[in-house]
Amino acid sequence: MKIELLGALDYNKLGDELKNSGIDNNKVDTLIEKVKYLEKEARIRNVSLAGRISRFPGDVFEVLKLSEEKTLEQNLKYVNRVVNMGHESITDHDYCLFLIKDVSPLIEQTIIEERLSSFTIKSRREVDFSNAGYYVPTFHDENGNVLKNNEVIQEEYKNYTEGLFKRYGELLELGIPKEDARFVLPYSFNSNIIMGMDAHTLKDLIIKLTKTKYSKIGELKEFGTKLNEICKERVPYVSDIVSKENENLEDDVQNILDDHITNKTYKILNKTVLTASTYDIDNKIIASAIMRRYQFDYVKALNIARNLDVETRKKIMKAIGNSRDKLELTQVNFTFQVPISLAILPHLTRHRMHDLITPDFSPNIDLLQYKIPPKIKDKYISKYIQIFIDNEKMYQHFKNDYNIREEDLVYFTLFGNMVNVETTINGKALKHILSLRECNKAQWEIRYIANEMHKNVQELSDAELYASLLGPSCETDLYCKEGKECCGKINAILAKKMEKKYKM
Repeated sequence: MKIELLGALDYNKLGDELKNSGIDNNKVDTLIEKVKYLEKEARIRNVSLAGRISRFPGDVFEVLKLSEEKTLEQNLKYVNRVVNMGHESITDHDYCLFLIKDVSPLIEQTIIEERLSSFTIKSRREVDFSNAGYYVPTFHDENGNVLKNNEVIQEEYKNYTEGLFKRYGELLELGIPKEDARFVLPYSFNSNIIMGMDAHTLKDLIIKLTKTKYSKIGELKEFGTKLNEICKERVPYVSDIVSKENENLEDDVQNILDDHITNKTYKILNKTVLTASTYDIDNKIIASAIMRRYQFDYVKALNIARNLDVETRKKIMKAIGNSRDKLELTQVNFTFQVPISLAILPHLTRHRMHDLITPDFSPNIDLLQYKIPPKIKDKYISKYIQIFIDNEKMYQHFKNDYNIREEDLVYFTLFGNMVNVETTINGKALKHILSLRECNKAQWEIRYIANEMHKNVQELSDAELYASLLGPSCETDLYCKEGKECCGKINAILAKKMEKKYKM
């Protein structure tokens, strides 16, 4: 695992430029360290500026000058004082961009759950992961003690995991596409990520990884610890906040529930289900458009919306859908429960503007509930199913024969395993997600999920007009974003539109 916080400058390149400019090489390292110090000083200055702007007289530029006249230590002390008063929002103004190498999908999913983070992950639809490498956990007993035969168990784990990668390679050799072969990859393989987040979110992530139940998973704790070490040097007020946070490794909610829930078996849903939605959707959207422009109270705006003629209502909804901000659509919400494979979960979670709940990693999910890709189902189904049967047996072997705690066994999860997730999406975000995921170029499983979401909304009697805004962009906007990779559907749509116009 390697993590690096990108600075404003490329220090290696700067060093080369300084050396080439004729500066004494013995002074270059000193100058580079000075530049690094100035960058840290600027970070702290910006956050202190945010803290002072609401408390000091003068305009923003005068307050900036005040912060610039302070030393790094003085600004840092002021930032810590404001933050300790509970005003952590000032740290939103410090943005951190990390390069992350050789971490497992557990790290990916944990980052993605922080909805205010930004992330770009190496694609698994196009990349061959045969030689990606993988994470090897340290194995502990239920009390958190490293097992005496840990190294022997690790060797067995390595042999088994390498066998999974071999089976992945065999599927590729049989002509199975990478996007389908990946369903047999273990959750331990190495990935690379670019992660961006403000310091406020970074602080929350570090606390989650180092001070809560998540820290029982060794890789997550290592990741959080490394982030914190970087912060001590580069973003010191973050590590100061983290150090004051109390540790709580228990899941109090689960402890309460466990006293009342004895049967923990579950079934993966057959399809996506709409479990809740805003009431009176079309009228709510149109009423919001009226309130936005005329400041009427809700009851008056709603009565106007309901009494508009059908054609006017259609025109208003279409105009909202075609507007740049589409803000009225954010006033309605839809809650879905979605059965999805872990391979495809990032396709849904990477859309940040929805509230998503995914299962915790531990205790482990049911390893015998999994998705079978169509191209495997047609020819290699028995070989594929056996992989999951063998994997569940190996998990039971490690758990029962070695008495290993659940947190160290999460890597027996395979990408094809299924989970039920819940998400609440506002109308604007749903339109955006479906415009991308209902496209014929989208991965087949996420496209099926998107189609089911669309169908669920279409079946609502109070969302007929809103549902007309949903679909792939070629249908809703008469525009394809795929360029040369276009499937051709847009051409048929435009041709049909021209034919209809010509006949009229």
